Amino acid sequence: MKQIFLLLITVGLNVAGQYLMKQGMGQVGVIGGSLPVMANSLTKAFLNPYVIGGVGAYGFSSIFWLILLSRVELSYAYPALSIGYVLITLVSAFLLNESVSPLRWLAVAVICVGVILLSRS
Repeated sequence: MKQIFLLLITVGLNVAGQYLMKQGMGQVGVIGGSLPVMANSLTKAFLNPYVIGGVGAYGFSSIFWLILLSRVELSYAYPALSIGYVLITLVSAFLLNESVSPLRWLAVAVICVGVILLSRS
């Protein structure tokens, strides 16, 4: 039970980090152009509060991941992280208003089946 809780914290922080970084990059804009232009854009990105929060959430996710790895087999823990793919797709569709194709939803369903099978092993 504690391992599932650790896994959910790890995945939740990972998803929150991705969401925050995407929000921040939406404010920064596309990174491209010459090296000086890219450097300027990356500086703006790393100073953006959303990006900072996202990187922080990612960092905390890594701490919980290390705790989880000390308690369970990698062959169980790593595939279970795919729950994050499901949550990211839901966040993308419902919070970021991204278009998610039926084929992508089918792929998410396949991932869910895989996670269920994994949890029973």
